[in-house]
Amino acid sequence: MSENQEQQQRRAATKSAFSDEFSFSSVFSGNMAFQEFSRPENMKPIKDCNMQSSCRLSSLELLTNYGNGFKKLRFSKYVGSDGGDGTDERGGSQKKLSAEEIMRVTGARYIQLSDMRYDDFSMIMHPFGHALSGLSDDETKDVELVHLLLTATEKVGYEQFERASRLLSRCEWIASERASPVQRIVYYFAEGLRERIDKGMGRIIAKEPEMIFKTGIENGLNTNLISVRIHEYVPFFQVTQFMGIQAIIENVASASKIHIIDLELRSGVQWTGLMQALAEREIHHVEILKITAVGFVGNEKIAETGKRLESVAASFKLPFSFIAVYVEDMEDIKEELFKIGNDESLVVFCPLVLRTMISIPTCLENLMRVMKNLNPTIVIVIEIEANHNSPSFVNRFIEALFFYSTFFDCLDTCLEHEGELRAEVESVLCNGIRNIVATEGKERVVRSVKLEVWSAFFARFRMTELGFSESSLYQGSLVIKQFPSAASYCTLDKCGKSVIVGWKGTPVQSVSAWKFSRDRGRVFGNYRF
Repeated sequence: MSENQEQQQRRAATKSAFSDEFSFSSVFSGNMAFQEFSRPENMKPIKDCNMQSSCRLSSLELLTNYGNGFKKLRFSKYVGSDGGDGTDERGGSQKKLSAEEIMRVTGARYIQLSDMRYDDFSMIMHPFGHALSGLSDDETKDVELVHLLLTATEKVGYEQFERASRLLSRCEWIASERASPVQRIVYYFAEGLRERIDKGMGRIIAKEPEMIFKTGIENGLNTNLISVRIHEYVPFFQVTQFMGIQAIIENVASASKIHIIDLELRSGVQWTGLMQALAEREIHHVEILKITAVGFVGNEKIAETGKRLESVAASFKLPFSFIAVYVEDMEDIKEELFKIGNDESLVVFCPLVLRTMISIPTCLENLMRVMKNLNPTIVIVIEIEANHNSPSFVNRFIEALFFYSTFFDCLDTCLEHEGELRAEVESVLCNGIRNIVATEGKERVVRSVKLEVWSAFFARFRMTELGFSESSLYQGSLVIKQFPSAASYCTLDKCGKSVIVGWKGTPVQSVSAWKFSRDRGRVFGNYRF
């Protein structure tokens, strides 16, 4: 029996079991979900004596931080921004909340019961006063669905798997991968949570890290058609890449021999702009541009991409050389693999790749030592700006839930008329969600961390930050304008010398430029992955 058939059978069994016990026709009636689970007047709040209060406080603090970000947004942007009648500038009805905003409302709602613990279902149906006022019926249902998911997650955090399973069954009943963005997000997170529960109850055995994370979008390690097409519609990738390339152009302005080590080539389309800029130089004509692409053994697409780049270079009459370096594992990278000339200006390009090695520190540290010894002129680092590596499962779940809500919101906007592509992209992203939620140890390979952590880590290898010129920032803003559907929502913010690209102010990706210092002094960063 296939995995999909097993899931379908489990869902059918769940529906059958709960249809016998409860009337789901009224599950979302009125303004509160699960009204049939009314709390008797004489029932007192239940306190869980087994709770680890410090973990709970940490998780509630996260929800508070996210929830606070919504307080002004809801009433200034959606309720009265046009004069207080709750309509948008076009005179239509009140704007629908995005998936990420629904998560913030739910976070604020969840905090309202942080001081008292009710039994599972009476907590879900609790009348939250003004927390849900002003929301449409659909938005209220979405908030209640996410609240249910968070409640199940908290139970999993305390290893109360039976209680979590009962709560999650209701999520699985309601959520769908083909419904609203919030339901799709809940659907994918519920899948990961179900797998974690099954592991916790001994129903399935943890697997070795899957090969899909060497080719999936979520790990930034792919050259497939989905990756190429998503670049056409979603701005983050192009913004960070073009800013990085502008910084490269400026840092090799006087070099005639340029060598680029690309740790994740993908389609290679980003290098066509660099080629054109180098070909149009009026001084310091380029004698040779080399690109060395690093990939895993068996990745034939790297050679195909190399041939396309050779054709592009020929069209610009630019001297060009392409080299593919194949390794079984990033720990196999050695200086000898890269043929660097003494008179070549070396560039290292790291797009969404360093985080894939956090789960195996020896690989990451080996790569950094090799790069340091090669002494590049500039190192461009593009990473996901999120913390998906918290040792606390519940904290990690919350961080991931808000991040992917933002990303799904972006996909819903940018791919509004490309439903099939959006579904394909989300089906790949769900692998990352599953890995973050369902796995631990070496099996958990999706481990994004924020800029401050990377900065501390780079300091260990005596790296100093270069920053970006006004030209680079301008280049990034121009790229955003090429995406009409996203131009009003995609944001650029400086964080020290780095730049963060976000969606409606929520960070999504970061781009930073570095070099290795030749200073022999002892420099150690205080970092923790």
